[in-house]
Amino acid sequence: MRQSSVGGSSETSSYGQGFRLQDEETGSIDYPIGGAMLPVFLNDLGRPSNANSNDDDLVEVELQLDDDNIYVCSVTPRAMTPMTPISARGDGRATFSGGSVGGGGGGGLLSRSLSAASKIRKKFGWSSSRASSEAGDRNTLPVMTDREKRKAKAKLQRTKSTAQRALSGLRFISKTTTRNSDDMAELWGQVDARFDKLARDGFLAREDFGECIGMMDSKEFALGMFDALARRKRQRINKVCKEELHDFWLQLSDQSFDARLQIFFDMADSNEDGRITREEVQELIMLSASANKLSSLKGRAHEYANLIMEELDPENLGYIELWQLEALLLQRDVYMEYSKPMSTVSNTVGWSQNLRDFRPVSMVKRISCTLRCFLQDNWQRIWILFLWIAVLASLFIWKFLQYRKRAAFAVMGYCLCTAKGAAETLKFNMALILLPVSRNTLTWLRSTRARLFIPFDDNINFHKVIAAAIVAGVLVHAGSHLTCDFPLLVNSSPEKFALIASDFHNKKPTYWELVKGVEGVTGIAMVILMAIIFTLATSRFRKNVVKLPSPFNRLAGYNAFWYSHHLLVLVYVLLLVHGFFVFLVRDWTQKTTWMYISVPLLVYIAERSLRTFRSEIRSVKLIKVSELPGNVITLVMSKPQGFRYKSGQYIFLQCPAISKFEWHPFSITSAPGDNILSVHIRSAGDWTRELKKVLTEGKTPVSSIGRLQFAEEGTIRQRGLPRLRVDGPYGAPAQEYQNYDVLLLVGLGIGATPFISILKDLLNNARAATDTNTELSMSADSLSSFASTSSAHSSNRRPMRVKSAHFYWVTRETGSFEWFKGVMDEVADLDHKGLIEMHNYLTSVYEEGDARSTLLTLVQALTHAKYGVDILSGTRVKTHFARPNWNEVFKKIAKKHPYSTIGVFYCGRPVLAKELKKLAYEMSHKTSTRFEFHKEQF
Repeated sequence: MRQSSVGGSSETSSYGQGFRLQDEETGSIDYPIGGAMLPVFLNDLGRPSNANSNDDDLVEVELQLDDDNIYVCSVTPRAMTPMTPISARGDGRATFSGGSVGGGGGGGLLSRSLSAASKIRKKFGWSSSRASSEAGDRNTLPVMTDREKRKAKAKLQRTKSTAQRALSGLRFISKTTTRNSDDMAELWGQVDARFDKLARDGFLAREDFGECIGMMDSKEFALGMFDALARRKRQRINKVCKEELHDFWLQLSDQSFDARLQIFFDMADSNEDGRITREEVQELIMLSASANKLSSLKGRAHEYANLIMEELDPENLGYIELWQLEALLLQRDVYMEYSKPMSTVSNTVGWSQNLRDFRPVSMVKRISCTLRCFLQDNWQRIWILFLWIAVLASLFIWKFLQYRKRAAFAVMGYCLCTAKGAAETLKFNMALILLPVSRNTLTWLRSTRARLFIPFDDNINFHKVIAAAIVAGVLVHAGSHLTCDFPLLVNSSPEKFALIASDFHNKKPTYWELVKGVEGVTGIAMVILMAIIFTLATSRFRKNVVKLPSPFNRLAGYNAFWYSHHLLVLVYVLLLVHGFFVFLVRDWTQKTTWMYISVPLLVYIAERSLRTFRSEIRSVKLIKVSELPGNVITLVMSKPQGFRYKSGQYIFLQCPAISKFEWHPFSITSAPGDNILSVHIRSAGDWTRELKKVLTEGKTPVSSIGRLQFAEEGTIRQRGLPRLRVDGPYGAPAQEYQNYDVLLLVGLGIGATPFISILKDLLNNARAATDTNTELSMSADSLSSFASTSSAHSSNRRPMRVKSAHFYWVTRETGSFEWFKGVMDEVADLDHKGLIEMHNYLTSVYEEGDARSTLLTLVQALTHAKYGVDILSGTRVKTHFARPNWNEVFKKIAKKHPYSTIGVFYCGRPVLAKELKKLAYEMSHKTSTRFEFHKEQF
């Protein structure tokens, strides 16, 4: 196709080309012609309709293009000559002749040109000249409507790449469904096996179709698919045989976008008229909401159906057709782009690092790099463990050699040396095990330079390691005494016993006398008590995984763990007594047990006393108690005088009405600059359930706002509510967030609580910086008076290092978004600099791309693009479906922030912690970005 250049002032242009016309029996291709569709139409007409076409059916067509209208000026037969330009006419038209090299144009060609003209008139308006088109015939010419133009545009926009993207967003079977025949055979094998299990008399009931194809949790949606596939056969059936099921399966697993689109369309088109009405769209939305267990969306299905119809049916015809649904799916990425979260960090990054540039090539360099990175990530833990093991080894060897030189060695041999060496390590570990749980001391040390070389985040892990070493020491010490040196002492000869007779009052003891003595009784009692403490502290008992019959079921759970740990008070008393009456030692200076444990024990006792005193003098008033979805309550309390904390820290709460001994930790969700103190508590255990019951029962009057319940506005409900005691704040890994350039905050469910305070603090700091800059732009006269008052305030605030924060909140329930709805809206409204990027993920909804969530994804995108509100969270932060692809999350952040230090903070289940820690380690090695992982420990 060539275009003549007639002149810049001409409003019309003419085209001419010789082309072949399809035979009448082949039919014509229905193209909506206009503008850019002309070349497509002419190209299709110029293509031979079949293999036997010859070059005799050639005509010359002269067309006139005026704005968006195309007119046929003439249709004349041409001789068989090669296509060449024959004229460039001065009236704005250009003609081209075309012909074949061989053959002749017989008389039948003229008669065929009449058929050609008839065909062309169906596509174009007829005009013999420009003058005639302006003489009044223009009113009779067909002009494309807006609907036809959109249909033509939709066909033009469909490309292989867009269809492929849309295909990934419309999946019926599985994410792993591919063209691979082995995968398809394996999937069908599973369906075949379920058919044999569910079928009766060789037929599968309609109700069992969902379970058979693997949609156990979406049976209603599966029934809609079943009915749509059945209607294709013009049947109303309630059961299918295996052959029919296989036919259904092949249609569902078809990799063609058109095939999947047609099934999706047929699910809505219940009356098979080729059109989807507003009511049918609403029914499909309700079906999708039911499949994803989103009952809250069913009530607004009518509103969402109106939104889709408004977008796809601007003419208000009351229905949409297949091509409109196709256009919506093909432009899914466009809608998703418009509906991005409004509070995001700018994506304009001038440099993107290659993730492979930092991988060593040779094996030696890889090993050295891996070792270097391992040491870099774990050097704090390594040197602490190395120092601890070195101290234990030194103590064991020192005491072992000391008794190797004593006279008792001749009687009891190496058994005695081993027992005494183990005892020395036990003294040290019994003293050291108190320090990792001295919270006030650790909180203070976190604010010193000690945090640079001591991994305070691993305090609980180190506590467990020491406990394991104590268990090993007890087994060695007690085992050596009871099974080795006691029998050797009892059975020793008089000559050998005479060497140590003075230590036993010159009388050889019996085995029973050794056991029932003060040393034996205290030692056995300590072993029994520590066995109880350590057993109930294991994760299976502490988390109530072990199911015991009544009344032994009380031995499992947090309460059993908490109370059993208080038996250590008795253990330390027995340890002091045991160390005072130790065998073979007379001089009190050599009885070193009290020397080991006195200082740590005094520190721990002082901490507990401070805890009790502080909780008594700090009066806490409950300002508001809010009951939220998901068994969560929010406590808003007055901030005690002098109570200072950092974002990410936590406090302990005690409710004397429930228990005078139990203290439970909860992350602070208010910001340090707030005048109140708030926590979010989820009812997951006995104590939290009792707390919710005590705080929420009998509260009147109550005003209901949506799904939330608040006290009457302006009312402080202190009367009738139990008194709470607050202890803290205590240090946590998240409080170190200001030491990083970029933050990656990951919270699972209620695990988002420590990061809410961080987000508030970041927003307050950014707002304070903006206010300071605004005030600094005042006149010189006001600046001098301002400096004296602001300098003292600003000097207390350390410059914020954090440049960007990425918050990922993963939850299973839509009601969870109500917990921090106000915070998310505040961030979206006030974070004008894009400091915080928020991502909500709802795991109860099928992943984006699954046919069960396709329509919800589109509704969500349309709603967010039009109103700026997410349909699930009710905030401006868009909710993603299913779980995040953490590998892609880390890659994205690494590319966006090269040569930066990323603080990865996680609070949630341990399973995901392992994955995030592994990714942080790998990405630190593969990129120039360094990731440092921290996990909250409660």
